[in-house]
Amino acid sequence: MNKHFTITIHDDNGVRQFNLHKFVKKAFLYAGLFLLVLGFIAIVTILYLDYHIDTMQHKKDLIEHANESLKKKNELFKEMMQATNQSLLAKKKELNKLSDSLAEIETLIGLKPIGDESLRERVSIAKLNSSQRATLLQLIPSGSPVEYHGITSKFGYRIHPISLKREFHRGLDMKAKSNTPVYATADGIVEWSGYHKSSGFGNLVILEHTYGFKSYYGHLNKVVVKSGQFVKKGDLIAYSGNTGMSNGPHLHYEVRFIHRVLNPFYFINWTQQNYNEIFQKEKKVPWQSLITATSRLRVIPQIQTRQSSQQVQKLPEK
Repeated sequence: MNKHFTITIHDDNGVRQFNLHKFVKKAFLYAGLFLLVLGFIAIVTILYLDYHIDTMQHKKDLIEHANESLKKKNELFKEMMQATNQSLLAKKKELNKLSDSLAEIETLIGLKPIGDESLRERVSIAKLNSSQRATLLQLIPSGSPVEYHGITSKFGYRIHPISLKREFHRGLDMKAKSNTPVYATADGIVEWSGYHKSSGFGNLVILEHTYGFKSYYGHLNKVVVKSGQFVKKGDLIAYSGNTGMSNGPHLHYEVRFIHRVLNPFYFINWTQQNYNEIFQKEKKVPWQSLITATSRLRVIPQIQTRQSSQQVQKLPEK
């Protein structure tokens, strides 16, 4: 059996022949197959790696896009934060101004913050709506007890027209002809109704109101209410006259707070329109406690009485 094969090579130098063993032939064949397989594997590997590189590049592009989007959102968020901080600073300044304004109002009406009250609580105490204001004006003497025509003798020291001695006048002497209707200046109960010898007021009506207030109506010609009777603001209680130590027809009118005599003119002139003035002028009343106690009152609207027609816009102080 021939185990050799001949390779003939023709070139310029002539013909050459090489005798090779078949084993070498197989070796070349196997080497060629190996290289072919190796090349195939290399191509597949290259294609696989190229695919994964494309995939990774795509993911990288997505991540970069997401990162850019995140940066933009972060910048937008920073701008929003800056705007919010500026808005908060503006609100803080506004609240500080509001707090200062509220402090001025509290000082005006005699209020002082108690403890650690919030701004909202302070506002709720200091701010009374028209209904609540109307309630105070209903419960505390306000407005004129008679149709206002002026004052003949004001509150304070004076020479008494009959005794001619210098003494403190506890009320106002209001101009009123005999039998002029006299009306209650606030809701209350009749504490006294009749002739009062010791005071010199003659026929006298004393009304006891809520929160420690009282009102006095003296020198009356006739009283139309009885002791213990409940009256509403604006109810007719008497007619003016000249009884007691009086030198002519008029109405003596007083307002007191737990035995402290107050200037009735401030209360006669007290209306919704100039509601806060009395807090500044009348210092003998602890308005802080009063307003705190009444800040959450809810009232039922009152039926208007004849007294509503007696209210004055603004009275000139005598």
